[in-house]
Amino acid sequence: MQQISDKASSAIREIFGTDKALIGMIHCPPFPGAPRYRSAAMDSIYDTCMRDAEALVKGGIHGLIIENHGDIPFSKPEDIGHETAAFMSVVTDRIARAVGVPLGINVLANAPIPAFAIAMAGGARFIRVNQWANAYIANEGFMEGRAAEAMRYRSLLRAEHIRVFADSHVKHGAHAITADRTINELTRDLAFFDADVVIATGQRTGNSATIEEIEEIGAATHLPLLVGSGVTKDNIVEILKRTNGVIVASSLKEGGVWWNPVEPARVAAFVEAAKPGLEA
Repeated sequence: MQQISDKASSAIREIFGTDKALIGMIHCPPFPGAPRYRSAAMDSIYDTCMRDAEALVKGGIHGLIIENHGDIPFSKPEDIGHETAAFMSVVTDRIARAVGVPLGINVLANAPIPAFAIAMAGGARFIRVNQWANAYIANEGFMEGRAAEAMRYRSLLRAEHIRVFADSHVKHGAHAITADRTINELTRDLAFFDADVVIATGQRTGNSATIEEIEEIGAATHLPLLVGSGVTKDNIVEILKRTNGVIVASSLKEGGVWWNPVEPARVAAFVEAAKPGLEA
């Protein structure tokens, strides 16, 4: 393929020290200010996040993404309060000091600017952004890519070392706005706007991207490719044959649902199942 950006394609190896990475999710409980927050003590919230982080890392996961998934329904970027960044920075700092693996930040919905601030404050190595370029209709309404303002903010922070992991054809939304452009073109736009890693997803949390979509996105970019939804011990090897790693969440939780605690036995089984794909 023609390379349309001068970005090097080494972000996964640079961050994780391996060519294929297993990245777990920390789904934070609702923070103060979110509709589902019910006056839980902050130490209780932090302890919940720490428990999941320790279980994932002890089980062999290479890195973690910290996400405000409990803040449902998610606000648009301009409506996210400063309290979210404050609480997530504390979570990130505590986990970073305890577990010693690379961390990423995802602020929902689609908020790279507070994500960069949190990553800088807490020592995270990357952020995840669901819509980096172009636009789509999300659960929250019209959602446009924020690469231009986010990259200028990163420069203001002198945070060029914090990398950008960006979704292609992101889940939880409709893409009719860009229906006249192929997934190949939309994926190439991520590199053009200086993303470092591309993520393929399914239609919603826990839903797997198809092998055909993974291959289509992978063929469109020279950047490392991750799968960010629906990864299980049953499909991990086939996915790793085609990618540089995965972001895994629901299948490592009790009962296989995202809001439950991480189950150590599920983590161990997943990492064991992934070994042939990691070693290939």
